[in-house]
Amino acid sequence: MTTPRLLGPGGAGLRPSADLAEARALLTAWAPPSADQAAVRDRMVAFVDGHGDALDRSCAPGHLTGSAFVVDAAGERALLLRHTKLRRWLQPGGHADGDANLAHVAWREATEETGIAGLTVVVPPLDVDVHRVEPPGEAPHDHLDVRFLVVAPPGAAPIGNHESEALRWVTADELEALADEEGLRRLATAGFALARRLLRS
Repeated sequence: MTTPRLLGPGGAGLRPSADLAEARALLTAWAPPSADQAAVRDRMVAFVDGHGDALDRSCAPGHLTGSAFVVDAAGERALLLRHTKLRRWLQPGGHADGDANLAHVAWREATEETGIAGLTVVVPPLDVDVHRVEPPGEAPHDHLDVRFLVVAPPGAAPIGNHESEALRWVTADELEALADEEGLRRLATAGFALARRLLRS
């Protein structure tokens, strides 16, 4: 098992990269926790191998995204946002937009969508997920999402942007009640477990 590492803002591990091979290497080096996750990882690698523009949202069949399971400094609560377009409670995240450092993508999106300064991101990833999206005004396409644990500093107070209607710190039980899809529940199980290991020891 790879030892988790925390990457902070300004560090070498959180620099953008334009090299798609970096995203592919991250995926192939990741040790999936289950056969289902291994199948999703392999599907994502095959997609990258077949689409040299997988980092760009102009890649019509789908594209790489990065998202963040943001927990408080104690690892006891997670931060969810009520997505403005999709009208669902989700974790922060978004398009790679040419950045092959998917840990940086997750950190960037979490910072932008929560307004919290000083976030740290844990590598390797927690989870991978391929899901179909149908945003208003866009053709349906796949998001190939690589998901990371992100830790907020003590006392962090989130401030949302136009992408969310609301933000809420939730416990594991509260998240279970709000989540409307299995992928978020799976991510939360992995995220809270890793947070307990890293932050409560």
